[in-house]
Amino acid sequence: MAPNWLLLLQGGLFTALLIAASVCDARKQLIPDCVCVGIALTGLLTFSPEKLLGLATAVLLFGIALWLGGLDGGDIKYTAAVGPVLGLQKSMAGIILGFATMLIFHAIYTLIQKMRGGDVRKSYPLAPFFSIGCLTAYFFF
Repeated sequence: MAPNWLLLLQGGLFTALLIAASVCDARKQLIPDCVCVGIALTGLLTFSPEKLLGLATAVLLFGIALWLGGLDGGDIKYTAAVGPVLGLQKSMAGIILGFATMLIFHAIYTLIQKMRGGDVRKSYPLAPFFSIGCLTAYFFF
C-alpha cells in the first residue's frame, strides 16, 4: 500500500484534473488531451498492473459509441485516462454513477422545462457527470 502522503497527492491531483476536464467540457464541449494525459499520469503515483484493467471501461464505452452513438472521442479518452487511476471495478462504478447522475439531472431538467413550456431536447457534456461518479468511486469505494 502506498504511503498516505502519496495517496493525498494523487487524490488532490486527480480531483483538480477531473474538475479541469469538467469545466472544459462544460464550456467548450472539449476535453483537452493534456488533461487526459495528466489524469492518466496520476495513476503512476500508485501504479499496480491490475489497475490497467481499468482501460476495459474505455473499450466498453468505445463499443457502445460504435453501436449506439452519442459518445464522442473526448468521453472515451477521459474514461481511458481514469482507468489506470481507478482500476476496473472503481472505473466501472464511477462511469455507472456518472450516467446515473446524468439521468437524474436530465429527469429534473426535463420536468422543469415541461413546467415552463420549454424544449426538453438537450445534450449534455458528460465529463462533469463522469467526474462526480469517478470521484465518488475514488474516495468512497
